[in-house]
Parts: sequence; structure tokens; C-alpha cells
Amino acid sequence: MSYIKAEEVLPQNVIAMIQQYIDGQNIYIPKKNNSRAEWGEKTGIKTELEIRNRSIYDDYLLGFNTESLADKYCLSDKSIQRIIRMMKSEFNT
Repeated sequence: MSYIKAEEVLPQNVIAMIQQYIDGQNIYIPKKNNSRAEWGEKTGIKTELEIRNRSIYDDYLLGFNTESLADKYCLSDKSIQRIIRMMKSEFNT
């Protein structure tokens, strides 16, 4: 993240108002709520995990047990059980 000098983008009266609360320190100003990306959208990890979880569920429906799925996908048995439970509820609603 790069820094922008307040003097370059903010009016002097706004700078003076901010200085009343925080003087000479760094401050983070978050994006507006409607312009924020959801978790994993920028990197694509969210989609990758959805595809992986669907593959796990498909393999489960084909008869693979949770232990073999844990080995295949390098996850714990509990994680596999959680994914299967989540996918079951997603497809049964």
C-alpha cells in the first residue's frame, strides 16, 4: 500500500479537522462499503475453494469415505466432514 500526502488530496480545513483527533500519525481510510470486494474475489481463491469443495462432495457421492478424501485433498477428516455437511445443506435446500 502506498501513502498519499493529505495536502495533495484534501482541503486544508479537512486536514485541520483530522489533526484535532490524530496529529502527525498515519491513518487508514477504508473503501466505501459498496466498492469493497468480497473475500477471495480478487485472488480467485474463493472460486478455487468452491470448485474443490464441489469435487469433494462429488467424490463423496461416488462412494469415497471421508478418510480417503482427507488423504486425496490433503485435509483433515473433520474438514472433509464439515465440507460434506455444508454441501449437503446447500443442495438440499
